[in-house]
Amino acid sequence: MKKKETKLKIGEFSRLMQVTVKTLRHYESLGLLIPAEVDDSSGYRYYTISQMQRLNSILALKNLGFSLEEIGSLYDDDIHSPGVEALEEKCLECERQIESLGERLRRLKEMIHSRKNINKMEKFTIQSLPAIIVASHREVLSGYDAVGEMCVNVIGPEMHRLGCRCTPNGYCFTIEHDKEYRPDNVDIEYCEQVEEALTDSPIVQFKHLEAVPEAFCMQHRGPYNRFRESYAEAFRRIEEMGCRVAGHPRTVYVDGIWNEENPENWLSIIQIPIEKSK
Repeated sequence: MKKKETKLKIGEFSRLMQVTVKTLRHYESLGLLIPAEVDDSSGYRYYTISQMQRLNSILALKNLGFSLEEIGSLYDDDIHSPGVEALEEKCLECERQIESLGERLRRLKEMIHSRKNINKMEKFTIQSLPAIIVASHREVLSGYDAVGEMCVNVIGPEMHRLGCRCTPNGYCFTIEHDKEYRPDNVDIEYCEQVEEALTDSPIVQFKHLEAVPEAFCMQHRGPYNRFRESYAEAFRRIEEMGCRVAGHPRTVYVDGIWNEENPENWLSIIQIPIEKSK
């Protein structure tokens, strides 16, 4: 006589296997773990003891980094564990992720160091700006608020496609090329420091910027529509020092909409090349 197989309701199966009912239903929708029986009248789902091992196998593969789609293909091929090639490829994937995370960690630490220096910085300082290589993109935008979107949707993807390697300090800034104030249709050039110049593309061009012997650097806290207040104060102090502007001002973005919702907490650094008045 055939031994009757034990069947567990979905709730009990969930509790014993420490997996939520929602997860079990998701696995069912993907065809990964179909209930052994579904009662037509009540809709109750029942699982068998043998399906415990299948669920354990699914969870083990998931913990090894296999996606549910990859696991599904393993079972579709009537294989219940990955072959050597699949495991080796997953190892390579892990190594790539470790390398990527290591680079991300290095840049984060550099940013923390840079941020601490900025927080210690006096509101006004005179600094020299070294010669650098930048990836540049110039475009007429609706206003400064559009800079962030341009960086995320246009410049960032293109720099990634070209294989640009940014410097650890993440130095990026804009230069406004309009000769007079414009509330919209602003001619803005975005520059980001990179380790080497690559081949120009229609979107990104590479430039060598000369060193700036002296630059008046000033913190600006708040939204971009108040830049005029900081510029008025900066130019007044430059004049009081007996200096004049000797190049295009740069606006360096430290904190903005990408990491701070409140515009009052946005931090920018205005860098204005200066020289002694003749």
